[in-house]
Amino acid sequence: MPNTVIIGAQWGDEGKGKIVDLLSRQSQVIVRFQGGNNAGHTISVAGKKTILHLIPSGILHPSAVCYIGNGVVLDPFVFIEELTTLASSGIDVSPKRLGISAKTQLILPYHKILDQAREGLRNKDKIGTTGRGIGPCYEDKAARIGLRASDLQDKDLVLRKIVRALSEKNILFTHLYGLNAIDPEQCAKEILELAPKILPYVTDVEAHLAAAEAQGQNILFEGAQGIHLDIDHGTYPFVTSSNTVAANAATGTGIGPKRLHNILGIVKAYTTRVGAGAFPTELSDQYGQMLQSAGHEFGATTGRPRRCGWLDTVILRASARLNDLTSIALTKLDVLRGFPKIKICTAYEYNGSRLEYPPQKEGSLFLVKPIYEEVEGFTEDITNMQNYNALPSTVKRYIERIEELIGVPIAYISVGPDREQTIVR
Repeated sequence: MPNTVIIGAQWGDEGKGKIVDLLSRQSQVIVRFQGGNNAGHTISVAGKKTILHLIPSGILHPSAVCYIGNGVVLDPFVFIEELTTLASSGIDVSPKRLGISAKTQLILPYHKILDQAREGLRNKDKIGTTGRGIGPCYEDKAARIGLRASDLQDKDLVLRKIVRALSEKNILFTHLYGLNAIDPEQCAKEILELAPKILPYVTDVEAHLAAAEAQGQNILFEGAQGIHLDIDHGTYPFVTSSNTVAANAATGTGIGPKRLHNILGIVKAYTTRVGAGAFPTELSDQYGQMLQSAGHEFGATTGRPRRCGWLDTVILRASARLNDLTSIALTKLDVLRGFPKIKICTAYEYNGSRLEYPPQKEGSLFLVKPIYEEVEGFTEDITNMQNYNALPSTVKRYIERIEELIGVPIAYISVGPDREQTIVR
């Protein structure tokens, strides 16, 4: 099995965790390459759910080694919490199985305070941030004042960096947001108290990946969020603060782009979105409620209800083009059971023209009108089907029509939440 990059091809919440878990059986190394604990991957094994926000989903497979790459922003408090939760379930989370890049940026308490204060001031123009401090941490990275995981070895450096960061942020807190100033020394003390638990995991991830390559091991690159939340290519400004495209798997881990062999896009059989932003196929009727209820569409990170709508192949074509998708994993197909007709958005109408790809102008996606075609629904229970040929003809026609519209083969079909409820074509 060649190296594989897994990305979400919509607005996130496509079921990446389950597919990462599935492919981890065949991979020796799994590495997360962007985002932070604003993502949530839910894995169901024998009816037991595990939700992970930072640690790669492959940690549930004893033979896999997992890394958190330099493209990730890591909340040390959340990391330790996940370690504790996994260890209490009998999962080996020792440093021999899990590592953090020395270059990984750390989310500090003031990042979260700033994130939440900004969103609170936006009133009607809210972005829909999770308030986890992701954006402000990436800002400090770009401003070259961020704290990196390896810095925890140097107490004086930690304090100097925090003092510098808070020299500006404390002015914002006190003069703009009406909050109390943060004591740099107290903040540094809190972070340094975690250092003995974090530092054993800090390592040279790119060296480990190069060694794995040299030994012929397979690497699985785990993305977070969705392509249309990409800071450059997403529905700006309603996006996340990192690049979610597959190409960032190289930048976010320290491996050459020639080492990214397969690009697997995860596509939900319908469309969902959490937070603000344009959503052309959103349903505000009974069908939207049916999708939300049957699909248990509530965010793994925030618990917020997800907005639901019909499958949008316009954004999926854009995802295929942006990432050079080699295959697709179609998830939550079973949720569509019971719909008499299923609609597929095949194009947009925009300013009197038909568009096959999303318009580029900011805000233009709010103005498009989806162009639909209908296919027959299905009533059969497909959750226990293990073979593609066993699927009802109506379901197969839906799958094959999606392939035609996107131009990418569907290699995996999820017919239920458990890792075993997956058809491999």
